[in-house]
Amino acid sequence: MRRGGSAPVRPRAPPSRVASAASFGRARMLRGARRAAVAGSRPEWEASALWAGSAAARDCGAGPEAQGRRRPPYDGEDVGGLQRRSHRRTAPGARAAVAGPPPEPPEAIHGHVGGWLLKNYYKWRAECPEISADLRPRSILGLLKAGYLGVLRARDPTGSKVLIYRIAHWDPKVFTAYDVFRVSLITSELIVEEVETQRNGIKAVFDLEGWQFSHAFQITPSVAKKIAAVLTDSFPLKVRGIHLINEPIIFHAVFSMIKPFLTEKIKERIHMHGNNYKQSLLQHFPDILPLEYGGTEFSMEDICQEWTNFIMKSENYLSSISQINQ
Repeated sequence: MRRGGSAPVRPRAPPSRVASAASFGRARMLRGARRAAVAGSRPEWEASALWAGSAAARDCGAGPEAQGRRRPPYDGEDVGGLQRRSHRRTAPGARAAVAGPPPEPPEAIHGHVGGWLLKNYYKWRAECPEISADLRPRSILGLLKAGYLGVLRARDPTGSKVLIYRIAHWDPKVFTAYDVFRVSLITSELIVEEVETQRNGIKAVFDLEGWQFSHAFQITPSVAKKIAAVLTDSFPLKVRGIHLINEPIIFHAVFSMIKPFLTEKIKERIHMHGNNYKQSLLQHFPDILPLEYGGTEFSMEDICQEWTNFIMKSENYLSSISQINQ
């Protein structure tokens, strides 16, 4: 309808639609702000290159160590959605941040966790709440105290962080495969803070001595698929190598169930050392292994206790991120 020859009068959007659009925008900003603000409270590790310096972190005062640093570009979009450039009107709190400093050059972010990998990781967490909903240390404290996981003090010659898992210290009558999986998830959330680990990834040694049918029954096809998804394109760190030692015959049935879901690149990074593993394992990890695996300076008990203590000191941070996808 025209009024006095003027342009057509456009009907106004229903109030409910306007309100819902505004609510969506605010919710999106708050999600980004919450994720970025967490970076300022991470204990004992330097502020993460993933979140530090993002628009939401600056708006929320994420901490002095996080401010002034920028995370790697996330395919042109900040994790919280605040740096997306479009024709849409930007909220006042984020307007200045959108016009912030230019992205870091490629050499400055080499080795950092890729945006696509981070996106896949959070998608995986949302789809697997039985593993990722509760990341509080108390949920895995029994496994940690049993000595299931140790993190080596030194890196391997390629700069990778090295983790040792001992299956004999996993009681499947007490802890499920999801609990065991959660140990790796919590560990990755902490060591991803190290820039060198972002660049050079991790390598894992699985000591399968003590593997029994009760362990094998825990690895159902659905669990196998989730493990494969993490190893291929959903883990927040690059998996540079997987070393299996003391693997029994009954383990190969489980491995054959996981293998079809793995990429060729991951398959090439899996090394089976058998029972006579010490010489071959030392070739990959010279001078950094504990006494039980051919080293000379410290025991598995030492590094298991050290890592357990660090996880417990990080309880506040882990509790905060365990609520993101609950």
